[in-house]
Amino acid sequence: MNTTTRSVDDYSFMDPDVQDNPFEFYELLQQERPVYQMPETGFFVVTRYEDVRKVVADFKTFSNDLVREKEFQKEKYAIHSGVLAERGWPLMQTLQRTDPPVHGRYRRLLDKVFTPKQVQQLKPRIDDIVNHLIDDFIDKGECEFVHDFALMLPGLLIAEQIGLDDDVLTFKKWVDAMFATGMNILSEDEIRKAAEIELEAQLYFAKIFEDRRKNPRDDIVSNLVHASVGEDEAPLSTQELQSLMRHIVGAGFESTASALASGMLRLINHPDQLKKLKSDRSLMPGFVEEVLRIDSPVQGHFRKAMKDVTIGDVHIPAGSIVIPRYGAANHDPEQFQCPHAFDIERKNANRHLAFGMGTHFCLGANLARQEISSAFSTILDRMDEIKLARPLVRPIHQVNFILYLLNELPITFVKRNTQPNQG
Repeated sequence: MNTTTRSVDDYSFMDPDVQDNPFEFYELLQQERPVYQMPETGFFVVTRYEDVRKVVADFKTFSNDLVREKEFQKEKYAIHSGVLAERGWPLMQTLQRTDPPVHGRYRRLLDKVFTPKQVQQLKPRIDDIVNHLIDDFIDKGECEFVHDFALMLPGLLIAEQIGLDDDVLTFKKWVDAMFATGMNILSEDEIRKAAEIELEAQLYFAKIFEDRRKNPRDDIVSNLVHASVGEDEAPLSTQELQSLMRHIVGAGFESTASALASGMLRLINHPDQLKKLKSDRSLMPGFVEEVLRIDSPVQGHFRKAMKDVTIGDVHIPAGSIVIPRYGAANHDPEQFQCPHAFDIERKNANRHLAFGMGTHFCLGANLARQEISSAFSTILDRMDEIKLARPLVRPIHQVNFILYLLNELPITFVKRNTQPNQG
């Protein structure tokens, strides 16, 4: 990429065009200002791979224990917290928002829920959902891939686990509201609307928690309600359960949808890679990792500096918000040769940081990988000549500081005269 005609000060992370295509900015930052203080918020954005790893690994210096939404909305966040405190359950720090040793309790509980064995047990259901979604549009020869498939697959899977059955629209409305205040700067009306929608979700979850306590099922909510680490551990409170559900539904939904949509667009734009993958399915694991690397669904996370610290030649005062930017790290030329090239045979693609690393490595990583693999294995079995139905209109991604999700992806294709892959 050629960034010589613009300077760092010509870009803004709050600009929808930069959020849509941040890679020129990332490259310029890595060259000239690898630790960059955002003028709009004061946040320090870390962009080089090794620096990002150091920030993520050092929870004593860079704590996870912060309210991201409050850092974005400042005093206006009181509107949101007030609605939940008055009529629901105030958000509390659990799992992703805590440091060891507190984090360990929640992680041990959730690790029991998201084991590799349980992911394998879900594989037949994942394959079934994939085929049913494709059945709905295969004879039309076209679909809008984001909403007809990418959001539907993880949405249906999680909605089933939390008792919503196939109501993905309600589920998406809840997830969008839960994370709105931590993704961009909002108006007071937007904050209040998000709080009311999250309250709706909380009241629903409270009923589900009570039902699963009395009538446990083979699902995530039942496992959480009845989970315990040891005999002396108290069951999770309703407030803890509410906060954990917030993490689970958010982490497992739009991030996976993002990877599915990005994977499809990358294959369409790189027919040579599509041809390779179609003819040699042993390349599927590499394809999955390369999609996660090149279009990281979560572009960055928040940390708080617990003491004065220096990264490179930049002094970061105690109390500052630090953003380890995974999307930039995964395009660092010091780590990935020709980082902007999409190569499903890239030897070190699995060194990406799309799932974070260390203590806070994404607990749903195995499930996400299985969903992506199952989806594209079946798509390639059932669809040929996949193309864009029309040019995409910029910005093609949602306006979002953290998530990287396409607005839409209208495609056309030719139905293959083969039986769907059930394996």
